Amino acid sequence: MGFRENLKSELRYADMPVKELAFRSGIKQKTLESYLSIHECTPSATAAVSIAKALGVSVEYLVEGTEGRESRPLSSFPQDIQDIVQAAAQLNTRDRQVVLTLANTLRKR
Repeated sequence: MGFRENLKSELRYADMPVKELAFRSGIKQKTLESYLSIHECTPSATAAVSIAKALGVSVEYLVEGTEGRESRPLSSFPQDIQDIVQAAAQLNTRDRQVVLTLANTLRKR
């Protein structure tokens, strides 16, 4: 995959609209949309670094699809995901497994 596909994938993964990425990265929304368009505009190195930081991934991952996601602080996720993680952390091992099974079932719907 190329930059455009990796960027789209990361936006979906983070459940982040382009407008929010623009705010977090300091890059204009229209510019980000051009990176996502079918014409595949390529960002400058500086822009790629800003986008990667805002998404919590490495530049190499965005450009080449290599290397995994960097460790992201819980606060970088939407509030509902933070709430789920905090609630799950208070459960015992058996109950966490039940929640995980439920989440996987819902994801497959």
